[in-house]
Amino acid sequence: MVKFMKSGKVVIVLKGRYAGKKAVIVQNYDGESKTHPFGHALVAGIARYPLKVTKDMSKKKVAHRSIIKTFVKKINYNHIMPTRYALELGESLRTAVPNDCVNEAAAKKEAKKKVRALFRERYNAGKNKWFFTKLRF
Repeated sequence: MVKFMKSGKVVIVLKGRYAGKKAVIVQNYDGESKTHPFGHALVAGIARYPLKVTKDMSKKKVAHRSIIKTFVKKINYNHIMPTRYALELGESLRTAVPNDCVNEAAAKKEAKKKVRALFRERYNAGKNKWFFTKLRF
């Protein structure tokens, strides 16, 4: 079987608190850990998307509406749906989110800050516009 759930692949979360949100796979695990003996992935995603911005808005309002809230989580493969899109964040995302960050609250908070900075940089550059728009369904 071909493994298509690779790091950098954009997925949509189907179950849980972040259902309907877009995320990117940071690291994939094919059932090798004792705590999670099933195929799962460490994902970093967008919990709150940036709002629409127009040219009439002030810089302060644009900055406020461009805020991105992120999440970092381990999710079962059955609860995510892959898309045709991929993000080329490479090693910067993998170093921002270490494998053990979901177990400790302080490490998770730090990882979310780093991911938010990476996503904000990508959003401000105008890359991957589809990833930063809310799903309409």
